[in-house]
Amino acid sequence: MAKVHQRVDRHGQVWHVTALCDKKLLGKVLKEGDVTLDLDKYRSFYEGMQVTENEAIGLLQGSRNVNAVGPNAVACARKALNIDTKQVKKVQGIPHLHIYYL
Repeated sequence: MAKVHQRVDRHGQVWHVTALCDKKLLGKVLKEGDVTLDLDKYRSFYEGMQVTENEAIGLLQGSRNVNAVGPNAVACARKALNIDTKQVKKVQGIPHLHIYYL
């Protein structure tokens, strides 16, 4: 699943946040230690259109900010953005990646 959020900052600059989540993870709550990924409460942030890998990569290449959850979503982000595996974190064994450029 993919959803692109658009925000305009106080200077009028448009920022895109691309949210990707493996469909099977929507509605789940992942907890490990003090880290929680609540994909139930924040389902609407991720739930959008179903996309192919190539479509996801295209969306990611046009975005400065990314939230990706799940092995497929993170694999797309790594391909699109040349992400080092050290940037990928895991919660309950599920990979997630958050990239923000201010």
